[in-house]
Amino acid sequence: MITTTGIPMTEARPLLALAAFFSPSLPTGGFAYSAGMETAVAAGAVADAADLRSWLETLLAHGALRNDAILFAASWRAARDRDALHEIAELAGALCGSLERHGEAVNQGRAFRDAVRHWLPDAGLPDGETPLAVMAGAACALAGISLETALPVFIQSQLSNQLQAAIRLSVAGQQGATALLAALADAVERLAAFAANSTLDDLGGAALLAEIAVLNHETLGTRLFLS
Repeated sequence: MITTTGIPMTEARPLLALAAFFSPSLPTGGFAYSAGMETAVAAGAVADAADLRSWLETLLAHGALRNDAILFAASWRAARDRDALHEIAELAGALCGSLERHGEAVNQGRAFRDAVRHWLPDAGLPDGETPLAVMAGAACALAGISLETALPVFIQSQLSNQLQAAIRLSVAGQQGATALLAALADAVERLAAFAANSTLDDLGGAALLAEIAVLNHETLGTRLFLS
C-alpha cells in the first residue's frame, strides 16, 4: 500500500511503533524513579546544571545507561530466542546493585510489556521479571524497528526520564533540561554506535557514586521518587 506521498505504509508502521514505545505518554511509570539522582541532589553532589551534565555523562560512559544500551542490543538480537532472552533478563536483573534499582528495572519492564502488547498482541514478548532494557530491545526487534534506529531513541528516552527527575528536584528548569538533552546528543550517538556492535562481554561499569546513591535512597527522610 502506498500513501499519497509515495511512502510505503509498511515503512511508516515501525516508525510509528518506535515513537509510541518511547513516548512519555506510554504508561511505564518512569516518572516515579530517579535512579539515585534524588539522593545525589540531597547530598549536594548534583546541585546545578554543570553537576547534572557531569552526572549524566558518567552514567552514559561508565554507568547504568551504558549497560542498559548493551542489554538492549543483545535483547534485540535474541528477540526470537526465548531461552537466550531469558538468560539476558536474568543477567540484567543480577546487574542491579540494589533492591530499588531492581524494582525500577523490572516494574518498568512489566509496564512496558503490558503497554506495547497493543502493538504486538501475538509477538511472544517475554514474561516474568524482565528488566526494561531487555523488554524494550526485544519489542523493537519484533516490531521491525532496526537496531541502529531504536538504540539512540531508547538511550535518549532514558536520559529524558533523568532530566524530568532533575526538573522535579529543582536542579534544572524545562529550558535548561532541553538544552542539556541537545548537548548530550553526541554522547548518545557514541554510546548507540558502540552498543550496536557490543556483546555481553562489554558489560561493566565504574559509576560507583551513582550506585551508592541508589543504595542510600531508601534512607532518605523525605522522598519524591521510588529510587
